[in-house]
Amino acid sequence: MKRRAIQMPMQILLALIGLYAAVCVLVHFMQPRLVFHPHAELEADPTDAGLPFEDLTLTAEDGTSIHAWFIPGEGEGGAGLFGVFCHGNAGNLSHRLDTMKILRGLGIDMLYFDYRGYGRSGGKPTEEGTAMDARAAYRWLTLEKGAKPDRVVAWGRSLGGAVAARLADEQTVAALVLETAFTSIPDIGQRMYPFLPVRLLASTRMATLEHLRRVRVPVLIAHGTADETVPYDMGRTLFEAAHEPKTFLELAGGHNDFFLVMGEDYAVAVERFLESIPR
Repeated sequence: MKRRAIQMPMQILLALIGLYAAVCVLVHFMQPRLVFHPHAELEADPTDAGLPFEDLTLTAEDGTSIHAWFIPGEGEGGAGLFGVFCHGNAGNLSHRLDTMKILRGLGIDMLYFDYRGYGRSGGKPTEEGTAMDARAAYRWLTLEKGAKPDRVVAWGRSLGGAVAARLADEQTVAALVLETAFTSIPDIGQRMYPFLPVRLLASTRMATLEHLRRVRVPVLIAHGTADETVPYDMGRTLFEAAHEPKTFLELAGGHNDFFLVMGEDYAVAVERFLESIPR
């Protein structure tokens, strides 16, 4: 009886270990689905927000077609600057019209693009793929549009912060803007799943912090204490790691609506940063 009593807990323990291992394997192989949440259908275009735009199809270095919209600026703060806007992990271009309207009013000429697998862009999203997509946007601005590299701002929001930081690390840019960005996928994954060895399982890194440490241009870090998706302390960690000149903008509102909640305050703060970029 005692031997049977010992065997039963051992069987339960082995079953739990097996289940845990299975979850780890599942998380490892499902990373692209956990990280990227593309939406295929475009629900609007800039004309619905009264914005002029160029509808573009770019080609990444691996041949993948990338859909993009170029929207010229109308204002003074960012006049003379171009931007590559790297959006977050969900939706597509059509879900960024409010942002497009605000940034157009700051005067910066911005190129918005969809990562592969999002909207009308081909392929499937991956970490290396998003980097290639951003480089395709940068090449179009500098080669086709004639933007000088030192007039291009790498602009990233949420997951796009990692894409923009890598672009600024690899290419010549005028400045880097990181809004509601995380330090890395393993870092935020460990926060979300503390019971899993995320750092060992992560094949997608998107190491914003690592790239930021090598950037030597003006940097704006924007983050809010009410961010329900990316912890505020990650924004502060990024700011502490950035080289001077650097600016921290404390946001009001949540992860996805801060620019709407802040309204004019957001526009004024960002415009002040753009005005400070050497021309």
